[in-house]
Amino acid sequence: METSFFDTPLFEYGIIPLLIMVARITDVSIGTMRVIFVSKGYKLLAAMCGFFEVLIWILAITQIMKNLTNPVYYFAYATGFATGNFMGMLIEEKIALGNVLLRVITPNELTELTEYLRDKDYGVTLVKAEGMSGMVKILFTIVPRAELGEILEVIQKVNPKAFYTIEDVRFVNEKNLLYQRTTKRNKMTRFLRRSLRKGK
Repeated sequence: METSFFDTPLFEYGIIPLLIMVARITDVSIGTMRVIFVSKGYKLLAAMCGFFEVLIWILAITQIMKNLTNPVYYFAYATGFATGNFMGMLIEEKIALGNVLLRVITPNELTELTEYLRDKDYGVTLVKAEGMSGMVKILFTIVPRAELGEILEVIQKVNPKAFYTIEDVRFVNEKNLLYQRTTKRNKMTRFLRRSLRKGK
């Protein structure tokens, strides 16, 4: 009597554990994204992620419950869970959703950094304050998270000793922000702004 492939040790100890691990990686990655979407207010995306997360989890746990005496399945399940958390964080970093609040504190001048940000059409707020070592300047701006890396490189270049903090922003008045940035993109406005700076 021929043995079915589904009854072979290769399928039981190789294919099934691999499928369990892949399922766990997928559903935990989706779960990580769901939590991020919830925190940023993306309701529809969070709901969709929740649906697929639970569906895949049920498929994986069903195989575990059918084979409670097989320790290989437990190892595959745990490995998939750990890897899924890691993969979810990597995916979130790559897509870089939302906006962040960037706060820069330094006793030095912020003119160069301010001009760079305003040339990039970011709104900038400057505040004078008193720190432990004397007077400092604080710069506030809200930027897309996807563009944060480039801005931090500029900070390191023009003011490497500046102290800065970054905070997630759940809500920004996008219409107002879009209106301001669209208006500033006008080439004549940029030309006049640069000319005024050179004339100072």
